[in-house]
Amino acid sequence: MSGAYEELQPYLERIQAFQTAKVLFEWDNETLAPKEAGPNTSRVVGTLSGEYFSVITDPKVMELVKLCRKEELGQAEAAVVRELAEEIEKLERVPAKEYREFAELTSEGSRIWARARKEKDFELFAPTLKKLVEYTKKFASYRAKEGQKLYDVLLDDYEKGFDMETLDGFFGALKEQLVPFLKKVTDSGVMIRDDFLTGDYDEADQEAIGRFFAEYVGFDFHRGVMAVSAHPFTTNLHNKDVRITTSYNSHVDDSLFSVIHESGHAIYELGIPDELTQTLVGQGASMGMHESQSRFFENIIGRNQAFWEPVYHRLQEQFPRQLGHVTAEQFVRAVNKVEPSLIRTQADELTYSLHVLIRYEIEKMLIEENLEVEKLPEIWADKYEEYLGVRPEDVSEGVLQDIHWSQGAFGYFPSYALGSAFGAQLYRYMKGQMDFEGLLRKGDIKTIREFLRENIHRHGKLKTSRQMLLDVTGEDFNPQYYIDYLTDKYGKLYNL
Repeated sequence: MSGAYEELQPYLERIQAFQTAKVLFEWDNETLAPKEAGPNTSRVVGTLSGEYFSVITDPKVMELVKLCRKEELGQAEAAVVRELAEEIEKLERVPAKEYREFAELTSEGSRIWARARKEKDFELFAPTLKKLVEYTKKFASYRAKEGQKLYDVLLDDYEKGFDMETLDGFFGALKEQLVPFLKKVTDSGVMIRDDFLTGDYDEADQEAIGRFFAEYVGFDFHRGVMAVSAHPFTTNLHNKDVRITTSYNSHVDDSLFSVIHESGHAIYELGIPDELTQTLVGQGASMGMHESQSRFFENIIGRNQAFWEPVYHRLQEQFPRQLGHVTAEQFVRAVNKVEPSLIRTQADELTYSLHVLIRYEIEKMLIEENLEVEKLPEIWADKYEEYLGVRPEDVSEGVLQDIHWSQGAFGYFPSYALGSAFGAQLYRYMKGQMDFEGLLRKGDIKTIREFLRENIHRHGKLKTSRQMLLDVTGEDFNPQYYIDYLTDKYGKLYNL
């Protein structure tokens, strides 16, 4: 360890402590905190954010980073310094007062969003959303390099190497190939029964089966917990404390697959090695790579016929009245049924990225075209009708369905589609290295999980997502594998 890096250590520990405390408050805010706690908690989060900001922008920290970059460092140390330098560059131009105000706004914004969604009242959330957009654009303008678009600044926060030009090409390919394929599927005349997925599914039973499948795919309840929130999510304090949530309704597959999805996120974080955890590189490489893991577990593993062969009986035992007469094949066909719908988190695998495309286009309009927030509900509904042939009846199943904007997370949504594509590329490669479906039939998730841990999880943020794909598969990002995966899978399911 170099002298400068050793001197930097106490500052790094403070940075992590403030971040960890913020994460813990945010977790509590979304799960167990009483309704009236919001404003007071927001002030605490604001104070913590202010302290974090002060450490990052401390002149001594900036000086030590410059010294570290001149010294010979190990791979992990160099990566930590790189991440810290990027965070300094991100924050040093932002006034401390504005940073704290934004932190308080995002903390309270989630509560206002939740109330607005419950009451189906966009006007309740609109003033807060307008402020969030204004702050986001202002902060991006502070950081933008000469000639750089504001939305490209935001996209870079979540996925390095993917700007609007790259994403326009990616989403353009999806639109060009998947939209006509979707029409073939919906016109095929193939009927898939799925009525048994909806009904009187007791929440306690849903929780029990959720815990079973979380453990089955590899979630460790000795190092993690599961709770309930309005919008399922995963967060982590370190690799010994990773937390997931789910939500329950009358659709048993919603909670079941949200648990498997969030377990994929959690398994990633649990796979971060001890030497990286609680450092600036002790987390997933990017949001896209993180989504690749959650959607890999949810869809490529969880909606695979082979996955259910050794364990479907356990689901029937939990719900004998609802599923006792339903075969494993019928169940798997049902959870893969294609049906254009309104809710992204409940979307089938084929239409899912069209939900993301809509959000991508709207975010570009908000950030680059100064779209008025008040017009969002109508534009949202129009795009759903254009791309998916469905129109929301109210804002709770329309523009208010996602929590992300209430948290100031603009530029995040493309990661969901990129993650699906990353996962498909990894799946194609892995099938050439192992008997993937054979392992699932034997109930051997461990071999698959260990491959992902060795090649993806253990690297944390030492590499970018594109570098990881290149190192693992021998190729740069190639979205055609995702398109081929979908057309092959659903072509077979719908006899095309």
